[in-house]
Amino acid sequence: MASSIAARRHSVVPQTGRRERHRTEIRERLFRSALRLFAERGFLETTVEDITEAADVGKGTFFNYFRTKEHVLATFGGERLASIERAIERAKKGPVLPVLRELAADLAGHSTENPALLRAIYAAHASCAPVRAELHKRLQTGRRLLAQIFTIAQQRGEVRRDIPAAELARLVQVVLLGMTLAWSLHPDSSLRGTAQEAWDLFLPGILADTKRKTSKNRRIART
Repeated sequence: MASSIAARRHSVVPQTGRRERHRTEIRERLFRSALRLFAERGFLETTVEDITEAADVGKGTFFNYFRTKEHVLATFGGERLASIERAIERAKKGPVLPVLRELAADLAGHSTENPALLRAIYAAHASCAPVRAELHKRLQTGRRLLAQIFTIAQQRGEVRRDIPAAELARLVQVVLLGMTLAWSLHPDSSLRGTAQEAWDLFLPGILADTKRKTSKNRRIART
């Protein structure tokens, strides 16, 4: 009896693992195919059938993984929120400013530096109310997460305290969104590099007084 139970366990576990891997592979194929088509044709011009044909799966399969095309973009945005969540954990363990600088580049880098895809996403936000509503929700969530990081930085004396953490988070979002849009229209350099340069220009304005004086003294010493 025991041996038959063990045999069943061994037969079920590998099958379950294969099934989950298969589902993950199909979902990733649909996701990447959708993003590629959005970049090539535009969000509004791409149909679910286009996506499933490009992913080489049946049309009905799409709805096993995404409710609508808009949910593909929600997944794209979810990757960025996950980056902020990981940054919070890193910020709890060490200096916050390097974490923020890397996060700025990471948020930009999630686009895979594809200007056509970014233009398609911005166009979808501008012309499609459900997409715009989803973007608003993600921005609100991202702002709350960023505010947590800035709160940690303020508590440690790395960032000025006279501006609320929520406002600092909002300003970072505005800078990154504007920079990313500008880059998508004229991609004349690396997006990650541009994001880090934008952060380096933004940083002196939010440093705590002691940090700002130290940074200024270093610049003077170099000259």
